[in-house]
Amino acid sequence: MPDTPATVQGIAVTDLAEEFGTPFFLYDADVLERDYLQVRRLLHPGVDLFFSLKANPNVSVCAVLGALGSGAEVSSLAELRTALWAGIAPQDVIFLGPGKNPREIEACVRTDLRAVVCESPAELERLERAARDAGRTDVPVLLRLNPDFTTKGSGLSMGGKPRQFGMDAGLLRAQRHRLPELRHLRIRGFHAYMGTRFLRHEDIVHNTREILRLAAELAAELDLPCEIVDIGGGFGVAYFDNETDLDLPALAADADDVIGGFLQAHPGSRVICELGRYLTARCGTYVSRVLDVKESMGTRFAVTDGGTHHHMAAVGVGSFVKRNFPLRALTRPAGSGERPYTVTGPLCTPNDVLGKNVLLPPLAPGDLLGVERSGAYGPTASPGLFLSHGFPAEVMVRAGRAHLVRVRDTVEDLLSRQRLIPV
Repeated sequence: MPDTPATVQGIAVTDLAEEFGTPFFLYDADVLERDYLQVRRLLHPGVDLFFSLKANPNVSVCAVLGALGSGAEVSSLAELRTALWAGIAPQDVIFLGPGKNPREIEACVRTDLRAVVCESPAELERLERAARDAGRTDVPVLLRLNPDFTTKGSGLSMGGKPRQFGMDAGLLRAQRHRLPELRHLRIRGFHAYMGTRFLRHEDIVHNTREILRLAAELAAELDLPCEIVDIGGGFGVAYFDNETDLDLPALAADADDVIGGFLQAHPGSRVICELGRYLTARCGTYVSRVLDVKESMGTRFAVTDGGTHHHMAAVGVGSFVKRNFPLRALTRPAGSGERPYTVTGPLCTPNDVLGKNVLLPPLAPGDLLGVERSGAYGPTASPGLFLSHGFPAEVMVRAGRAHLVRVRDTVEDLLSRQRLIPV
């Protein structure tokens, strides 16, 4: 039975709600550090860990991970600037994405990154021209592959079928005679990313083995270096009742032989693993306040001030059946008297449901609810401007102190971006 009220590092969530208002995302830096250090301790020392900012681009989240030794994987100019602002060295940053605009390509050339991940022959040409114009002859590049092998267990497939990401192996082979002409770039290796939310360690080991095999084959065929191979990541987190968390020790043990064998055959090479969700999901809770409790046709509703405009992932996008993220009452103890509630937000759509038929103690207006495992793909993957509510505050508790790490959008903030024409 949880404490009443719930606490984070000894601080009552009710006190945080009073100080910062609701709704807000709450990050526990102790959990963030714990999860990173566990991965770092278990994975092969020849693997470099890179945090995927798309999962949570908050600069303080990035700074905590960077201070622990994480690199950064970014996919926009704002993410690049966030990683640098957080104190991560340019040499520990890679930039990827299938549609880099001219400003982003210019920034990649201007910044001394670990690598730019190129996803098509045309993008290689654009980067080559930008490097030439900047007087550089050594812009480091990874070639992103769309492998021809298939994978299982992914919540969202990113490769192994027709995709906008990367280059098919056959297409890359057709560039055999063009690649040596890229005199302002330095191809360092390969990148592949097969999918997200893998919960079976066998699937990740299979992907790792096949990506390393394909990278080694293409390097030998095309006479290219294999100094870096980015195997992606996709480590999953269990959200729903029928799911089990990834067995990280088993993954590390089985992947160790695969990665170790590759590194032994390619002395001096490094393997990059990108993790976003796995590092941040468990550290976050989405906190909202109950505004109303009512019944409709036998269903009990708790209407809160937070909803899917902040946490679209909780709506179960892509699922045929609504499944709930773990959700609990933060101001009332669990125990006897629990009853099913459908927990909704304030939006004018029936899809604004944070949890359906969730067993909760009797609720009243003013109670706080928490959607757990919400540190990844909250605001970053949600329609925060729907109904002009704006994005919520974000709060991090670190070393027993609470810090406001993102200021809540105000009405003035939202209106200041618009321009009224004369009518």
